[in-house]
Amino acid sequence: MIAELGHFALILAFMVGIYQMTIPMVGAHKGWHGWMDSARPAAMAQLLLMVLSFGALTIAFVTSDFSLRLVYENSHTAKPMIYKISGVWGNHEGSMLLWVLILALFGAAAALFGGNLPPSLRARVLGVQASVSVAFYAFIIFTSNPFWRMGNPPFDGRDLNPLLQDPGLAFHPPFLYLGYVGLSMAFSFAVAALIEGRVDAAWARWVRPWTLAAWVFLTIGIALGSWWAYYELGWGGFWFWDPVENASFMPWLLAAALLHSAVVVEKREALKSWTILLAIMAFGFSLIGTFIVRSGVITSVHSFANDPERGVFILAILAVFVGGALTLYAFRATEMTAKGVFSPVSREGALVLNNVLLAVAAFVVFIGTIWPLVAEMVWGRVLSVGPPFFNQAFTPFMIVLAIALPLGSILPWKRATLARTLRPLRGALILTGAIMVLVFAVSTGNSGLAVIGAGLGSWLVFGALAELWLRTGNSGAGRLLRLPRADWGKATAHAGLGITFIAVALVQAWQSEDVRVAQVDQPFRVGAYDLVLRDVQRVDGSNYLSQMATIEASRDGRPVATLTPEKRVYPVQGMPTTEASIDYGFWRDLYVVLGDEQVGGGWAVRTYIKPFVSWIWAGSILMALGGLISLTDRRYRVAAGASRPVRRDMTVPAE
Repeated sequence: MIAELGHFALILAFMVGIYQMTIPMVGAHKGWHGWMDSARPAAMAQLLLMVLSFGALTIAFVTSDFSLRLVYENSHTAKPMIYKISGVWGNHEGSMLLWVLILALFGAAAALFGGNLPPSLRARVLGVQASVSVAFYAFIIFTSNPFWRMGNPPFDGRDLNPLLQDPGLAFHPPFLYLGYVGLSMAFSFAVAALIEGRVDAAWARWVRPWTLAAWVFLTIGIALGSWWAYYELGWGGFWFWDPVENASFMPWLLAAALLHSAVVVEKREALKSWTILLAIMAFGFSLIGTFIVRSGVITSVHSFANDPERGVFILAILAVFVGGALTLYAFRATEMTAKGVFSPVSREGALVLNNVLLAVAAFVVFIGTIWPLVAEMVWGRVLSVGPPFFNQAFTPFMIVLAIALPLGSILPWKRATLARTLRPLRGALILTGAIMVLVFAVSTGNSGLAVIGAGLGSWLVFGALAELWLRTGNSGAGRLLRLPRADWGKATAHAGLGITFIAVALVQAWQSEDVRVAQVDQPFRVGAYDLVLRDVQRVDGSNYLSQMATIEASRDGRPVATLTPEKRVYPVQGMPTTEASIDYGFWRDLYVVLGDEQVGGGWAVRTYIKPFVSWIWAGSILMALGGLISLTDRRYRVAAGASRPVRRDMTVPAE
């Protein structure tokens, strides 16, 4: 009965969404305030209904209701409770239900916190947001219904994919979806602005907090996914340029570009057309990511579904919304005249360069991701585009971006000179040079990558610190503490990016790997560490069987860690998994993977020493923290200019 209530709530949410996408839009066109105001309770009703629907599916998983096909295919009575709950979104149908729940959440948030928006713009934003929801409601109800009952319920389920039975699944997809779906708000604001005929500084202030929140969630989701791949898949890597990894990375790049572009609209009322285009494309790439994950057209270890019919439906959603928005954009683009004039060497010019680099980098990733599909469709050739292509094609844009960011952050608006701008950065340049010399001195082999990466990352970190000090006007620490939170947030995010640069370069340049057959009680050496395989024991888990090794690691005769890598088998699905054992450290990770038992005795053991790898996720945390700090700035929470009259052209009168 609870499942039927969930299904009914989903259908009711679909009907409310249809109302919300039509009546308020008509009201905004006619100027009928009652019709416009009805969007707010409709958005709240949608959220309530989706909470009921998602809650009903969660109850079905928690109680192991195997009369639901989805629960039968993705759960088991012996599965730990955390994986029963996370199993709700560890599949195609449940993850789509989470998707529309988050769509409803953002719509309700816009209704709740959008009181300072002009009524017509608010109604149109909520109407566009509801239209996206309606499309996905239809997708779920007609192609991916999670509430289908089975005529003869089995006694037990088929269990969840063992690779997904990890705490990372409980957090990684929800944060990713909060980012993916959060970009729908930027899309809704862009389309509403095109319909309304209003793109100005006030609009930029309204759209920036929503974009920043989505970017923060996406940053956290990508970082969690990278960390999960690092410790769970047993490959010792943090990024593989997998198509689904790229699917989340492309909108992240475009959202970062949108954030910087909106600054120019807010401060100088320039780049209006470009900012609108970025808002459309950022969400468009979120939909492209959904298509990649769920259509089966591209093979990936992360793919949720392999159903071309569902892929066609998502492709239709993509074509309707992105195609429709771009068509509207084409009609309005000529009307979005820029008010501000600036020289190439200025903060506006630096932000334009930032935008171009991020957008082109996203396009490069897109080409590399989609090219195998194009080659197979057009020429019938099976191609694989791997890390070498992405590393060579993507890295140059990031190098230029890292060089330009500290400069662009302190350039004045309208016009500037590079010589004058570099003066406050002399200290940062000296410290960066010192770091590069130090890295070169301790490098052994592949030193170029380490030196360049450490230099770029240090430049970003010291440049962010120099910018903060410059904003104090040399007034000392007291003034530093009184700086706006947005300044602190920007500096923190840029420093986080620098730390990630340093970590990626150093781990790639200095990591070491050892593969061998290890005999029990016979020491072997990897780098500066001595390791000994003591034994391999059978361990029975809650829903798996494991062979767990005990490996003792020491350095210079002093114990460092006891590592327990495993090889697991999940009997229900008959699928083996590898569980790495990692000794985490500030300067390095010691990473050990257990392989198969060998015919001549001993066990295959793979050992990695990963210097500075934890700094990758520390940098990601700082980037997300920087975004959160900025969100607490009052200027992000209170949009100015809400009372300004709506104009039917895309220009803003001179002050």
